[in-house]
Amino acid sequence: MVTAYKSYSMSIQLIADSGATKCEWCLLNNGKKKTILTQGISPYFLNKDEIILILQKELLPKLRQLSIDEIHYYGTGLGNPDNIKIIKAALKKVFPGASIEANTDLLAAARALCGHDKGIACILGTGSNSCYYNGKKIVKNSPGLGYILGDEGSGAYLGKKVVQHYLYKTFDEDLRARFDARFTTTEMEILENVYKKPLANRYLASFAIFLAENRGHYMVENIVEDGLNDFFFNHLNKYRESWIYPINFIGSIAYGFSDILREIGQSYELEIGNILQKPMDGLVAYHL
Repeated sequence: MVTAYKSYSMSIQLIADSGATKCEWCLLNNGKKKTILTQGISPYFLNKDEIILILQKELLPKLRQLSIDEIHYYGTGLGNPDNIKIIKAALKKVFPGASIEANTDLLAAARALCGHDKGIACILGTGSNSCYYNGKKIVKNSPGLGYILGDEGSGAYLGKKVVQHYLYKTFDEDLRARFDARFTTTEMEILENVYKKPLANRYLASFAIFLAENRGHYMVENIVEDGLNDFFFNHLNKYRESWIYPINFIGSIAYGFSDILREIGQSYELEIGNILQKPMDGLVAYHL
C-alpha cells in the first residue's frame, strides 16, 4: 500500500518498528509512504549474519534497488548497547551508504506520542514501560522488572489475572463457561506453558483478549481496572512530571481499554493525552 504524504525532506528514509515476532518498515520516498512487513528482529535471539539474511530476503526485494539515505530503527532489546552494535552492523552491511540510528522501542513510543513536546510516554502491550520525555530524549524511566515481578497493566499482567481467576475457580459459572469455550485448555497445559516452555509472557498475554471480549461483566471490569491502576500507582505516581505534562499511551492494551485509562487518569487528576495502537504514523510525522 502506497499513500501520499506531505514531504519535508528529499532524502529517502526507512523507519523500522520491530518486535521479536514482526517488524514494520516504512519507506518515505518523495512524499510517498510505503509499508513493508518482515519477520521480527531481536538481537537477543538472532546474530548479525541471521539479521542480514532477513534483510536481504524479506526487505531488499521490496525496495526495488532504491538508495536509502537514512534509517531510523527502533526495536526490542536495544536498551543493551551490545545489541545496538549488532543491529547497526547488520544494517550497515546491507545499506552501506545510509546514515543509521538505532534506538529503543520506548524512545519510539515517546517520539510517536509526544513529537518534540514534553510529556510522559507509556507502553502497554505484551509488556509495560514508561518514561518522562523532554521533547528530545528520555530523561527518567521507571524501572521495568519484567513480567514476573512487574509489567503492571500489560497484556501479560492482565492475562495472568485471568488465568489466576480461572485456576482458583474465582470466575462465576458464566465466565468459567465462556473461558472453557474460548480457550479449550486444561490446568496442566496452562502450568506447563507458564513454567516449562519459553516465552511465558506472550502466552499469558494471549489470555488478555478474554477481557476485551467480555466487557461489562463486573469481574472483567475489576480485573482491568485493578491491573491498570497498578500501573498508575507503581509508575506514573513516581514522576513529578505526571502532574505537569500530558500522559500518553501506546500499545494494544492501552488502545483497547482507553476508556478505563481515561477514567483512572481523571481519578488521579492527571491529564491523559494521546492513546495510540501503534507508533508508526507518529514516527513518520516526527521524522518528516
